[in-house]
Amino acid sequence: MRKVINSIYIKYTKTLDDFILNFDSKGQDYGDQDRNSLKLFTLNDTVLNAKSFKVPNLINKIAYRFFRKSKAQRSFEYANKLQELNIGTPQPVAFYEFKNVFTFGKSYYLSQHLDYDITYRELTTDFTIPNYEAILRAFTRFTFTLHENQVNFLDHSPGNTLIEYNNGDYKFYLVDLNRMNFGELSFNERIKNFAKLTIHKSMVEIMSHEYAKCINADKTEVFNLMWTYTNEFQEKFHRKRRLKKTLKFWKK
Repeated sequence: MRKVINSIYIKYTKTLDDFILNFDSKGQDYGDQDRNSLKLFTLNDTVLNAKSFKVPNLINKIAYRFFRKSKAQRSFEYANKLQELNIGTPQPVAFYEFKNVFTFGKSYYLSQHLDYDITYRELTTDFTIPNYEAILRAFTRFTFTLHENQVNFLDHSPGNTLIEYNNGDYKFYLVDLNRMNFGELSFNERIKNFAKLTIHKSMVEIMSHEYAKCINADKTEVFNLMWTYTNEFQEKFHRKRRLKKTLKFWKK
């Protein structure tokens, strides 16, 4: 077992070890359990969110063992980097990895659990949310802040931004952090970063208008490009789903 623990939590090492070593039998299930298992653990007055990543396939077992950082390690390191940049993300607590001489096994990422009001996903399904447009425009400015800080969040998708209302001073927190690039973003890379967020043209109209103001660009040009990238992503997404269904059919 390899572990790295935030210095704030070093004094709780034994308790954190216990959470991980007994992950399957302790803790409270939280959220969608299909892809990766999430559980909540209580540490004194603090609730921790522990994410158990699935054991990778054979190729990635070797890659994560010798050549690549694990998803858990990247999540922990990227969370610390975001905090250094004053970009919202739940407080990173620790990451754990289990491996043997030749292959990589399971890994875990722990962070403070955040009591949020909604995720971005609710904006895509409920257009009656109070101050809807103000929230969406604030989210767009938050994304602009990411880009200005040279953060390209590759999983910028509906479930990965938590939103606090905070009396109208909206706060945004990124989760599922293991896929990020850092560096100067081109105009096209900035706009393409919105592609996974929604299928609704009305939302793209608002986000493109606000982002055009942020970067002092032509609003029509920004909208056209953002809508093009959105449609390209949707076509690619549904093509992959159709392919998966076909492969499952032939496996049967």
